[in-house]
Amino acid sequence: MNKNNRLRDFYILWGTQSLSQLGSSVTAYALTLWLYDETGSSLNTAALRICTYAPYVLVSIFAGALSDKFDKKKTMLFCDLMAAVSTVMVFALYRTDTLCIWHLYLINAISGLMNTFQQPSSEVAFTLITPKEYYQKTGVLQALSRSLITIGHPVIAAAVYGLAGLGAAVALDMMTFIVAFLSLALFIKLPEVPRKETEGKGTICLAKEGLSYLKSNPMILYVILFLSGVNLISSAFDAALPGFIIPNPSGGNYVFGIVSSCSGIAMILGSIIFTKMPKPKDRVRVIYLSMLFSLGTENFILAFSGSPVLWCTGQILGWILVPVMSANQNVIMRNEIPVELQGRVYACRNTLQFFTIPIGLFLGGFLVDHVCEPYMKNSGYALSVFFGEGKGSGAAMVLFILGVAGTAMCLVFGRILKKYSYSG
Repeated sequence: MNKNNRLRDFYILWGTQSLSQLGSSVTAYALTLWLYDETGSSLNTAALRICTYAPYVLVSIFAGALSDKFDKKKTMLFCDLMAAVSTVMVFALYRTDTLCIWHLYLINAISGLMNTFQQPSSEVAFTLITPKEYYQKTGVLQALSRSLITIGHPVIAAAVYGLAGLGAAVALDMMTFIVAFLSLALFIKLPEVPRKETEGKGTICLAKEGLSYLKSNPMILYVILFLSGVNLISSAFDAALPGFIIPNPSGGNYVFGIVSSCSGIAMILGSIIFTKMPKPKDRVRVIYLSMLFSLGTENFILAFSGSPVLWCTGQILGWILVPVMSANQNVIMRNEIPVELQGRVYACRNTLQFFTIPIGLFLGGFLVDHVCEPYMKNSGYALSVFFGEGKGSGAAMVLFILGVAGTAMCLVFGRILKKYSYSG
């Protein structure tokens, strides 16, 4: 069997799921623009993503354990369908002019809950249909698609939202969902996963097994904890960024979309770099150094600049090594974790690695709205030479604080991660 035939199912699943993720990202971005236009609040806008991640973090461990007990394909189809229903609810409320902020929070929470069950099943599904010798190649392709989505969705969402409104963005999301749902239902057949270990065991017991595996593999555990720190800083940055660019005299919705897209451009460049790199001698060291570079550049460049060109440059430097980090973590976990344990271990990873995201989103939005913006408005004249004046200067101050915190966090974890190495 030739290489392409061996990867046929991967290409179908990867392509259609990526298309659906693009549609979902367009809707999420359009909702962010709509909410910021309605409220002008960084914290209220960040709360959208908090509602998405909160259920993901709270029940992820148990979701992974359940995913190891049930059929992966049926789980993915059910969760995708429920997420689509929540999107239709947004469309209906918007068209009847009854869409309120609390509706968005509730619907995002439902979507986040469905993603909590869908994600570990999806991770295992990709492992099942990918020959082991192609793990690195397919990992790069997945990073590439994430990069393309990151590039495309802000520009597409800003254009669709600006020209045709929120309803058009939701309609685009539904079209991509239909393509992905039918492709998975009709054209993908997943191999059976041995479930002898899960038979007769309760969900809590299975969840404990995932945690026990991580406890007995400190290298993987410390990499996950390090990346949870990265996610704390990055999510706070995401919460502050709209409040920094949109009200800036050189910014606005479209500039915000362009700057956001630059992170995707950077990840494409990073994916290309990774494909040209030889096999790393130490994948753990690559993960640490790439994140130290990212957090030690982007925040400072944006905090001290008022030019969209420099904002784009900062985004590129901050994101160019993210695919390198992601692909190396992916190789470590796929090689080291037995496939019959992957659902529950990935779910535990999700809880430990991503629980800091809603915290960071809240922290970033709170610092902008209730600490740094009021400070710069009332008594920050001495700092205006660094962070500018008017609305957005407080967000610039937050970016600087995050740059200092992120660099310090990386240096502390660097001493811990030096004890571990992985070249598989």
